Amino acid sequence: MIVLPESVQLPDRDMVLGQAIPFDVARWTSQLPAATWWPAALATCPREGRWPRVDRRTVFDVARRADTAEGRRHLLVAALVWGNGTKVRSVRRSARVFRNSSSADLDARLREALDVLRERGAVAAYRAFNTSQHIPYLGPAFFTKVLYFAGHESTAAGHRPVILDSVVSRALRATAAVDADWPDNGWTTEQYGRY
Repeated sequence: MIVLPESVQLPDRDMVLGQAIPFDVARWTSQLPAATWWPAALATCPREGRWPRVDRRTVFDVARRADTAEGRRHLLVAALVWGNGTKVRSVRRSARVFRNSSSADLDARLREALDVLRERGAVAAYRAFNTSQHIPYLGPAFFTKVLYFAGHESTAAGHRPVILDSVVSRALRATAAVDADWPDNGWTTEQYGRY
C-alpha cells in the first residue's frame, strides 16, 4: 500500500467531482465509428470560453449506464474525452482505439473487462485490460480512467479502481510515495495493485 506524506493535502469530494476538462465536439465526433457512440450527456456540458467542459460528475453519470453495449461505448468515449482535452494530437492518438478495432471487438473486450471489474475487482480488471481483453491503443493511462469511472461504486475485492497515468506517477514519485524508479507508464498489474 502506498502512503502519502501528511503534508499532502487532498481535495474534497465536490472539488474532485467538479474537475472539468475542455473538449472539441467536432474533433471527437469526426473520429468515432458512428454518431451513436457520442454520449448525449456531453452535448449538455457547460461552455467556458471557446470549449464545452466535461467534469468527473458527468462521466460518472455516463458510467451508470454502462450495463449495455451502447452504455459501455459512451463510457469509453466520455473517459477518453475527459482524459484528453482539446489537443489535436492527443485526440487523434486516442482515436486510434476506434480505427484499429471493430465495434464488435471493442464491445466484447469492454464488456469482459468491466464484468471482471464487477466480479473480481480493479486489479483483476487491470490485468484483463493488459492481457486477454487488451484493446489496441488503449493503454493503462486511459483504461484505468474507464475502470475508475465504471467502478466508482464497486466494492469487489475491497478497493475501488483508481487512475494511474503519467501525472499520477510523477506525483507519487514527487511525494516519495513510491520508489524513485517507479515508471511514468507501462505499469505492471502488481504495480497497479500496490498503488
